[in-house]
Amino acid sequence: MNLDRFYPIFDDPGWLPRALPLGVRLVQLRLKDLSGDALRDRIARGRDLCGQAGATLVVNDHWREAIDLGCDWVHLGQEDLDGADLPAIRRAGLRLGISTHDEAELERAMACAPDYVALGPVWPTILKKMKWHEQGLDRVRQWKARAGETPLVAIGGLSVARAPEAFAAGADIVSVVTDITLNPDPEARIAEWMEVTR
Repeated sequence: MNLDRFYPIFDDPGWLPRALPLGVRLVQLRLKDLSGDALRDRIARGRDLCGQAGATLVVNDHWREAIDLGCDWVHLGQEDLDGADLPAIRRAGLRLGISTHDEAELERAMACAPDYVALGPVWPTILKKMKWHEQGLDRVRQWKARAGETPLVAIGGLSVARAPEAFAAGADIVSVVTDITLNPDPEARIAEWMEVTR
């Protein structure tokens, strides 16, 4: 399984027509405050746009909708794991990514046989308040040693300049949110990311 090394996360499928033509081939939709038809419509739109572009869509949290809408990937945080039906996710053929922040969470995630594990925040992040401080590159090295062949996603405080450090420490994939979405020229920033992750 070859996943792209650049993994942006967006809160609306409206970002996809801006990102996919630039070569983005792995993307997550994190739709936090939606439910019902509005949620399903956005996931379906993301599925269709990614399918047309030959890109991989990862649905954050909403595993039931991902199954119902024929998506290929779901990403679960630790809290989401509590209520997720992993056998149903696997029966539906979905691949699974899991967030981790400490040793216990990594052990739990690896027991689920994930298709990738994410570690964060590697650097300080402004995206959301977390009880975890920055993990640092030493933790990336440790996680990669533990994860082995399972792809490791570095997230949190990533920048174009920091990406080579994350890769050198063992990350297989780098993931960003605000470095693109809060940038005054998101397309130019995506182009920079495409260059540094090739």
